[in-house]
Amino acid sequence: QVQLVESGGGLVQPGGSLRLSCAASGIAFSIYHMNWYRQAPGQQRDLVAGITGAGSTNYADSVKGRFTISRDNAKNTVFLQMNSLKPEDTAVYYCNARHNSLGYWGQGTQVTVSS
Repeated sequence: QVQLVESGGGLVQPGGSLRLSCAASGIAFSIYHMNWYRQAPGQQRDLVAGITGAGSTNYADSVKGRFTISRDNAKNTVFLQMNSLKPEDTAVYYCNARHNSLGYWGQGTQVTVSS
């Protein structure tokens, strides 16, 4: 049974930081491409950042220089460090694991950036 469990969301003021975690089980984690997506109310779910098993990363233009994705293959966990948060970063953040035709989602964690 595959599980992706996100944690670390919450309420933060503009300019603040949060670190999201996603713990995976039931998959050969090191071979999976891990991604973070986000979905704001009434909006589509968009890719925020991705990281290959070897550690290559990609980012949405809107978060480059502010967010950092990383992974710990020994702990089957992927992280998203979010700095300089803006109100427009408010969304539910989802962890995604992908390998060839296989794909799995977490349940999401709410991030709210507001003063």
